[in-house]
Amino acid sequence: MTTDAQIADVQTSREKIKGDLKTVLSDMDEYLRATASQTGEKIGAIRERLQEHMHKAKDRLADTREVVVDRTKEAARATDDYVRDNPWHAVGIAAGVGLVIGMLIGRR
Repeated sequence: MTTDAQIADVQTSREKIKGDLKTVLSDMDEYLRATASQTGEKIGAIRERLQEHMHKAKDRLADTREVVVDRTKEAARATDDYVRDNPWHAVGIAAGVGLVIGMLIGRR
């Protein structure tokens, strides 16, 4: 099952990715402004920084995707095991959820 620490790790990774993407966008904006008026060393430095931030963002995104896929597979396995071990409980839960959804739809 997913622990609070694992959820916190995913949320931390998500925040790091957001920060990286904001940095990339900021650097891209700076790059565009710099290329409009200047050439040379400054543009090269900005380009290198932009590429570095993009690589970091891509790496973190790939890592986060792997974690999310692993957690999803783990949850699916746990659900499958529960349903196999307790089929009538699963049927009861599904019926209850269906009843609640039906009542909510019927109110509209």
